[in-house]
Parts: sequence; C-alpha cells; structure tokens
Amino acid sequence: MATPAQWLKRISDLGAQYYNAPYRAAIARAKRDEEDLFMLLVFSEMMGVPNPAAWSTLELQPLLMERFHEWHTRMGMERSPLDHFRCC
Repeated sequence: MATPAQWLKRISDLGAQYYNAPYRAAIARAKRDEEDLFMLLVFSEMMGVPNPAAWSTLELQPLLMERFHEWHTRMGMERSPLDHFRCC
C-alpha cells in the first residue's frame, strides 16, 4: 500500500503533467529554435559569416557534426552549405 507521501507525490506529478500538456509543443519548438541558433553560431565561420566567438566554438564542431545534416535540411538547405564538407 502506498504511503500518503507517495500518494501526494503521484497526484502532484499528474497535476503537473495535466497543467504542462498544452505547452509541450511550444516548449519543444522553442528548444529546437534555440538549438538551431546554437548550430548557426558554431558553424557560421565555416559558412563565411564572421563569428566573434569562433575560437570558443571551434572545439564544439566535431561534437555537432553528426547532427549537421539534420540541421541544414531543417533550415531549408538541400545540400551542405560547406564546400569542403559533404554530408549528403
């Protein structure tokens, strides 16, 4: 049998899920937009856009390369915008 504390925790979790349900899509969209901006900042120097934080973001490029194809197709670019990097 569940203790009163477990029961209240379960009710609280269900209430939070019910309250947050209408906002899940908006939160997911905002998170995706934020990640897209981050990817643009990381790869902007390679696309010819000056980036003042290029040295800081340079070490992140190898970590984000596996998501690069998904990102550039979502941004409406059929092929990779990088001349020396072909992912398609």
